[in-house]
Amino acid sequence: MNEAHEIPQHLLGGQQVAILALDGVEQSELAQPRAALQEMGVITRLLSARRGSVQGVEHGRPADTFAVDMTFDKADAFAFDGVLLPGGEKNAAALRHHPQAQAFVRAMDEQGKPLAVICHGPWLLASAGLVQGRRMTSYPALADELRQAGARWEDAPAVRDGHWISSRTPQDLDAFIQGFKELLAERMKRSVAGTADDTLTAVGIDG
Repeated sequence: MNEAHEIPQHLLGGQQVAILALDGVEQSELAQPRAALQEMGVITRLLSARRGSVQGVEHGRPADTFAVDMTFDKADAFAFDGVLLPGGEKNAAALRHHPQAQAFVRAMDEQGKPLAVICHGPWLLASAGLVQGRRMTSYPALADELRQAGARWEDAPAVRDGHWISSRTPQDLDAFIQGFKELLAERMKRSVAGTADDTLTAVGIDG
């Protein structure tokens, strides 16, 4: 990972990030990245299996609830710029069995959009068949399963592989959030560059 640096707000503001969660989501892994993104103007949407709210936990104990913005069946991956997968063992164990959640992360990955996953969150990616050949980390107890699924697991605060950033536990949140911001900023830069190229081509100034 690169040393943390300030990312200009214009590279993040207006982007839309989907957060996938069910009851038992680890509160800090949802709330802290969401707050950090929203401070930079990122629009976040909490996706879940049903309307209402999801129950957050802190180390297994009930904490706050979070209002659901959209159900999985209504979510269109083309409408989002990135996806955040917080952990929490109960949340992740249930989420991995939702076909619509699997389909959503597959679609995001196929489009090369930033994907941030922490703690037990990689269970969904493993069930969706996405971890083969990926450098990544997770809650340490998942290491053997992820290796068996073909991942190259590393014990590090944050591991970047292409448009993925992964981390182990809430203690790694600073590096995790910074890495996700960097991925989103790079996506915006590519988008702006592509728009400029299209404009030049349209007026006949391409090289």
